[in-house]
Amino acid sequence: MRIQSPKWLNNTLDVALATRQREKTMSIEIKVPPLGESVAEGTIARWMKSLGDAVAQDEPIAELETDKVTLEVPAPAAGVLSSIVAEAGATVSIDAVISLMEEGAAADAPKASPAAPAPTAPPATPPSAAPAPTPSASASSADHPLSPAVKRLVEENNLDPQQIPATGKDGRLTKGDVLAAIETGSAKAAAPTTPSPVSSAPVSSQPPAATPRADNPREERVPMTRLRKVIAQRLKDAQNTAAMLTTFNEVDMSKVMALRSEYRDVFEKTYGVRLGFMSFFVHAAIHALKEFPAVNAEIHGDDIIYKNYYNIGVAVGTPQGLVVPVLKDADQMSFAETEASINAFGQKARDGQLTMDDMSGGTFTISNGGVYGSMLSTPILNKPQSGILGMHNIQKRAVVVSSSSGDSIEIRPMMYLALSYDHRIIDGREAVSFLVRLKDMIEDPRRLLLGL
Repeated sequence: MRIQSPKWLNNTLDVALATRQREKTMSIEIKVPPLGESVAEGTIARWMKSLGDAVAQDEPIAELETDKVTLEVPAPAAGVLSSIVAEAGATVSIDAVISLMEEGAAADAPKASPAAPAPTAPPATPPSAAPAPTPSASASSADHPLSPAVKRLVEENNLDPQQIPATGKDGRLTKGDVLAAIETGSAKAAAPTTPSPVSSAPVSSQPPAATPRADNPREERVPMTRLRKVIAQRLKDAQNTAAMLTTFNEVDMSKVMALRSEYRDVFEKTYGVRLGFMSFFVHAAIHALKEFPAVNAEIHGDDIIYKNYYNIGVAVGTPQGLVVPVLKDADQMSFAETEASINAFGQKARDGQLTMDDMSGGTFTISNGGVYGSMLSTPILNKPQSGILGMHNIQKRAVVVSSSSGDSIEIRPMMYLALSYDHRIIDGREAVSFLVRLKDMIEDPRRLLLGL
């Protein structure tokens, strides 16, 4: 005879099984991680995983681009990506939820996504399909305030929001509406406002918005990356705020090149790293900075902050733009440690793996344009620093060499050096003396060993 289980027992078992199943496939929020000091938001550069993909714990699922670095967002656990909340190109703040994943779930098929914010870009419409009717744009902009993201897009592109069709809830203008209008060229420029002749409003330091222009079939329009925008803004800020001046000198590289040639093989065999020129300039700069502390200082309001430590930034060019990783406490490093650190930074920069800590806290910067063939340049300050040294290409030139037997003309490997500095804090005498001091140590590298 078959014994039937009581109804209450079946219900208890069902609840237990459901609870166990939910525990096995618990939904996890994936949030924007801390982005570093003074960085509040970033942009989703790309999704490395698609909806429904299986991911392993700590496997990168998205790439975030900030003002300074590009970093990966790892999966906190193994499971399946069940929802993408922030699409590629969206601006997100720290701790914002960008996606959801089901922990322990199998990657059978993409799950239905919960309600998410409006997409940042509208789906493509087939040429034959008629566009869907949209509410009046003028009513949208008049009745509803623009969100921060939409307002920024409108202002950056100098658009009139009342001329853009709105598809959001209650006739609101979405970011996707603005992007679609920009892409199709249907958005109209905002009417320019003529300031009153007697207006006392301060002049904005922001560059004027670009005027609309027709696309040329032989041209390609590509939006600036966040990193490139920040580089452009900071370089312009440095020009606008500092009394920037550049002084030049030239250095005879004969003795450094001879020393490097003589010990290159044994140095690499001993330390496992190649002996380059940058370590000589880093240590020569540190000796000169100790003698002229204003070059290692910065202006903060009405105060001058003198820094009794030497964090040397080394400018590195990458496909994404110029980045400046910092050798922390470089005065305590040996030549081998300096070369190893510079090589490691170069590799991380090429791989996009530099962190905020790698690029923060610099007190002085060295930029080597010579690796690209530059003969002479005037480097721009790396705010809030007060000095930057520019190295250039080594060229053989005829120079006058003085000796006890008289003057002679010889062919020597010469390099032009440029020191850009903030004239508000560094006098011309200090700048020129700093560069001469550095020149003396490079032309006689024994001084570096003896501290002379």
